Amino acid sequence: MAKRIQLVLTKDVSKLGRNGDLVEVAPGYAKNYLVPQGLASFTTPGILRQAAQRREKERERLLAVKAQAEAQKTALETIGRFAVTKPVGEGNAIFGTLTSQDLADVILEKTGQEIDRRGIEIPDVHSLGTYKASVKLHADVTANIEVQIVAAKVA
Repeated sequence: MAKRIQLVLTKDVSKLGRNGDLVEVAPGYAKNYLVPQGLASFTTPGILRQAAQRREKERERLLAVKAQAEAQKTALETIGRFAVTKPVGEGNAIFGTLTSQDLADVILEKTGQEIDRRGIEIPDVHSLGTYKASVKLHADVTANIEVQIVAAKVA
């Protein structure tokens, strides 16, 4: 059986690894595809040091992103309750429903923080009242807030 070759990936390769990862592959795969396409390079002590430095920078960047998400969580939970106005019909039933975009707009208006609406989870809301919602800010950071549905004033 042929010996495996150790390479450092210079770009993300599906089902193999990410940029900067140290991988072992078959010699033919390395010489015929990865290296000629510029997806990987052979390992040398200098390249290994560069790969380690890149991984460290990426780790620091991810920690900074998580810290920013933690700060956003603290700000959202400090405010705690967000009021959304909706037009109301009979029996305090709102027209339509509360959408994640409605909540994202209210958060932006009140805090100045841009929140991705796809990370907002709201229960089905069809009447006035206070509801719990969760806002996913990062893979490991979720803020829990209250949403109060208020009747819009009719002119």
